[in-house]
Amino acid sequence: MAAPTLGSAWGPLRLGLPGLCRRRSPRGLWARERRLPGSAASGRSVTAASGSGVSGTDRYCMELLRKRDYEGYLCSLLLPAESRSSAFALRAFNVELAQIKDLVSEKTIGLMRMQFWKKTVDDIYSDNPPHQPVAIELWKAVKRHNLTKRWLMKIIDERERNLDDKAYRNIQELENYAENTQSSLLYLTLEILGIKDLHADHAASHIGKAQGIVTCLRATPYHGSRRRVFLPMDICMLHGVSQEDFLRKKQDKNVRDVIYDIASQAHLHLKHARSFHKSVPVKAFPAFLQTVALEDYLKKIQQVDFDIFHPSLQQKDTLLPLSLYIRSWRRKY
Repeated sequence: MAAPTLGSAWGPLRLGLPGLCRRRSPRGLWARERRLPGSAASGRSVTAASGSGVSGTDRYCMELLRKRDYEGYLCSLLLPAESRSSAFALRAFNVELAQIKDLVSEKTIGLMRMQFWKKTVDDIYSDNPPHQPVAIELWKAVKRHNLTKRWLMKIIDERERNLDDKAYRNIQELENYAENTQSSLLYLTLEILGIKDLHADHAASHIGKAQGIVTCLRATPYHGSRRRVFLPMDICMLHGVSQEDFLRKKQDKNVRDVIYDIASQAHLHLKHARSFHKSVPVKAFPAFLQTVALEDYLKKIQQVDFDIFHPSLQQKDTLLPLSLYIRSWRRKY
């Protein structure tokens, strides 16, 4: 069966890895963070962080990202200057699609909004974008980097299918969703960076799947507050856990085992992505900086013994800008 394989992906996970929880002195870290571009502590404005000559539509995308996808915003700030505005546009497009499900009260309205974005993408590739800030910036990005239309449409189509409030039947279904959304976003980011490389694509596929799985885990408390559970049913059934157990925020061993198996699969995808490290062009590394936040979450959930409702998992990582900057400087992902 799948789940035992998933659990073994992390090795001695519950026993703890040497040095995993070791703390570093925060004093020096804070001093350096204040000088980081894009850091909340730096006091620099969004406009200053992205360079001069920022248009109104560009600023709109940046603000949307800063408010709705802060991790994506920080990662985009660390891209080369010539790629930054296009990355903002791409991630803002993803945010617009992602928030439809939470903003609409009826599926029909959600389908109408998805149809708007399908037509918008068609119009963008006909050089006739609508007067909507994200659409205008996305059109500029498409023109500038000759982005592949198929990846944009895959994101829309998958988000549209996901409008149904149904749990994933199995981990593979969750991975397919992540591949068509998060991985597609990374393929487009690689195009923005001018990267055409098979190894980079393989790494992007695994990182996107890890991102999708971690996002599903992180959103579980929020979804539970709205009486929804989207965790893969096959793993829940394997451990004898019902959706009601998550709605009641149970913390017994079986519930933690479900989270352990799912988190292990995300960890495995990160491990696979990093196995391509020596083959991936260094120029592609900035596209994969989100692995920093993913790794941080997986370490934190391990430290609380896979208690998905632990308050510490909902706290904002104030050192994330610094961690991203260091990883970028070291040219690792």
